[in-house]
Amino acid sequence: MLAIIGGTGLTQLDNLEITRRLIVRTPYGEPSQPLIFGKIAGREVIFLARHGNGHTIPPHEVNYRANISALHLQGVTEIAAVATVGGIHTDLAPGVIAMPHQIIDYTHGRKNTYFDGIDLPVKHIDFTEPYCPELRDKWELAAKSIGETLINHGIYAATQGPRLETAAEINRLERDGATMVGMTGMPEAALARELGISYAAICPVANHAAGRGDSLHAIQYEDLVENLNQTMTRVRNIIAELVKRNGFKKNEV
Repeated sequence: MLAIIGGTGLTQLDNLEITRRLIVRTPYGEPSQPLIFGKIAGREVIFLARHGNGHTIPPHEVNYRANISALHLQGVTEIAAVATVGGIHTDLAPGVIAMPHQIIDYTHGRKNTYFDGIDLPVKHIDFTEPYCPELRDKWELAAKSIGETLINHGIYAATQGPRLETAAEINRLERDGATMVGMTGMPEAALARELGISYAAICPVANHAAGRGDSLHAIQYEDLVENLNQTMTRVRNIIAELVKRNGFKKNEV
């Protein structure tokens, strides 16, 4: 089964025919909201808004372990995540949709593993390729089939938030090789890997990162929101095509 995790700007799917909501309790607490079950093009999916229904949970307070665990308990095998970013590389202007292939983790203090209890064995997952290549291919084919262009590469810098970065910090991230910056990419991707769930992210660019483009001296929040609203319409269309084209299992709800 496919799950879609929505981020900033995607707290609901307008094209989702909702069939039920389910409160799930996990050993790690409750997820950001009740899981929303529904159908797109006749195929069942689960939707979860990462920041909660009213976008009230900041990035560093998201219970990532509960979110991924709740989806796993419902039999989810693939997660298509939407994660809004700021563009560092010149190709990543507002309105562009990118699909990163690598990630650098700058977060701290987040619960980032299911294997940290004194009674649990240490587990080292392979994270050489943090995003599932097969699911990334599905994202790309879905976009192409409806005439949308994805930048099918990039390095996502996951920062702590909730504040946006300084221009000097963006310079540092660029020197490290990052091409985009967001606040929710980790530990979400790693937790999915620990539970054996295929995971890939699609990243709408909401703004130039600090010190870049029209964010040279300040990020204009009003422009960011407007850009994001327009881009999310396209992201929803890609999601609908992703579900329709790629044979996710039809289940009864």
